[in-house]
Amino acid sequence: MVLVGLLTLAASLLACHGFILDGFGGGKNHPWDGLKVTWGLNPFNKYNFDNLPRTESDAKHQKFVKIGDCSTTNKFLGRRYVKDNDLSAIVIYDNNGYIAGIQAGIPNDLKPGYPSAFLKNHPFVLDGDKYYITAYFVKPSLICGDGRSANDYSSQGTGTDLYLQNSTNPLAATMIPHQESSINKTDWVKGKCFAAMGVHYWYNTRLDMPCEEFFPMFLLYNGGVLNAFGWAFQGDLISPRVEHPPQNVISQFMDPVPSCLYKAGTLSTLHIYVNGSPQTDLFCT
Repeated sequence: MVLVGLLTLAASLLACHGFILDGFGGGKNHPWDGLKVTWGLNPFNKYNFDNLPRTESDAKHQKFVKIGDCSTTNKFLGRRYVKDNDLSAIVIYDNNGYIAGIQAGIPNDLKPGYPSAFLKNHPFVLDGDKYYITAYFVKPSLICGDGRSANDYSSQGTGTDLYLQNSTNPLAATMIPHQESSINKTDWVKGKCFAAMGVHYWYNTRLDMPCEEFFPMFLLYNGGVLNAFGWAFQGDLISPRVEHPPQNVISQFMDPVPSCLYKAGTLSTLHIYVNGSPQTDLFCT
């Protein structure tokens, strides 16, 4: 109950803060002008709302290490980089070194039976002894092709649209609706809004669904525009970037909450922001 109260208080404070800034011209446009991960209450925790490098040169400067490259034999697109062997936030760049996507890798034994057969190859793709979930920020055919130019990156920022790799063919990645007004034509189910997150959408959630079918991704819309999303895994993924929401707060984000989640044990989530100032720009409108 204490944590629920703290979350509610945080939502109120962040919403007020966002409202004040919005009155001075921020907030409403929600541009794709950043790449941050991890929601958190503690402003002194360096991992909360942490900036990830949006160019390959910055990644190298920050001691990220390349773990994959463009190749016709690879299961994923782009030049893939990690820091400190932390696979919860793998940053992807195109052939010209500009940000092109993000990925997370989980152990194939994160939890017995997870991912379920239902989730294998859509969206989890096995590579070695890890399962990966991958999102791209630009048209997939560009990433290992011509890439983006400096002018493209300057004008478009982090990207143009969100594409989820939902099979073993990365070029067939599914584009997520950019406008919230278009999401009603899909199987994404509207959840709840939370400050510094946004309006949540979960894929085909039902009260009585089996957890084997719980899709490990959520979308976040602010001001009617997609500018954040995240992963939601069943199991205890160890990383300082990963969040572990207790079961008594998940009703703050989902409606309905699948009953099976209350028996699923530890949950691991990661919020991913393509907005540069989620702490102040993203609030419930």
